[in-house]
Amino acid sequence: MQGHDIIVIGASAGGVEALPKLLGKLPKNLPASVFVVLHISYSAIGFLPNILSRSGGLKADHASGGEVIRQGKIYVAPPDHHLLIERGRMLLSHGEKENRHRPAVDPLFRSAANAYGPRVVGVILTGSMDDGTRGLDAIKKSGGVAIVQNPEEAFAQDMPLSALRNVEVDYVLSLAKIPGVLARLAKTPINELPGRESKRSGGDPVPVPKKGFQGGPESLNSSALFKNRILF
Repeated sequence: MQGHDIIVIGASAGGVEALPKLLGKLPKNLPASVFVVLHISYSAIGFLPNILSRSGGLKADHASGGEVIRQGKIYVAPPDHHLLIERGRMLLSHGEKENRHRPAVDPLFRSAANAYGPRVVGVILTGSMDDGTRGLDAIKKSGGVAIVQNPEEAFAQDMPLSALRNVEVDYVLSLAKIPGVLARLAKTPINELPGRESKRSGGDPVPVPKKGFQGGPESLNSSALFKNRILF
């Protein structure tokens, strides 16, 4: 049976530092394709693929419209274009900005959910505001897997906290733990999700954001735990 071989990742503020740490630890023989959206200015030079290629064993390039999807490769949304996924190929769109950004995380996540359903793993990393929350919810509703970076270690907590407040996330992980989970999921049939039977083993609880969270550690409720989350 097919594994979780479509991995979509969204990041904003702090993402330039976080993404190489995550993607650089993925195995060279990863049986999955990785798609990345980082909020960048439309006039920015496309530097991210070079940074990601130098960080580890997987080759990273800007995605091209109509390009065939291949496993063991990282596809990065180019500046000023939304990255979309269809069955077997990628599309680029110059459509309206979403969440004040183009590229935005939600269009990538939604399109992946529509095209590949339970084969998709969505990952929300550090970032401001709430881009990616609706897309991650679409992934979950299509039977996919939702992973969120532990907001306590994120450079910008808004995106992880928004996802945790609004989506039934499967894993809340430190950045260092995400690559290993992605590698296992890529090899695991879509009807089997490793770790569901286990709970957090050791460490401090990750707090639940209060409703209406606006950012900053003073807005955290440190007395409660996320329910039904797998924390490492």
